[in-house]
Amino acid sequence: MTSVRSLKTFLSVSPVLAAIAAVVLSASFSIAYAQHDDKDSKETKEDIQRHRAMAAAHEGAAKCLESGKKDEVCEKELQAACKGLAVGKYCGMKHVH
Repeated sequence: MTSVRSLKTFLSVSPVLAAIAAVVLSASFSIAYAQHDDKDSKETKEDIQRHRAMAAAHEGAAKCLESGKKDEVCEKELQAACKGLAVGKYCGMKHVH
């Protein structure tokens, strides 16, 4: 009889425990997501600045090529403009020529 009673107790309590666990997990995930996805965070602002700097460097490379300079010259200018901004010698962007 004890095992049947404890099984009934477990079955009647477990939905309540599951609901509480779901609420707690949901709240914790929501808080973590809000902290990570904050568009005003320092990291996000730094990323925005870095992307704008890389875009300006690539725009400069495009203008360099438009001016008729050799590809090697423009690539060196791009590398200098992107120093410390992106990974690789193509300033975070690699494409086929």
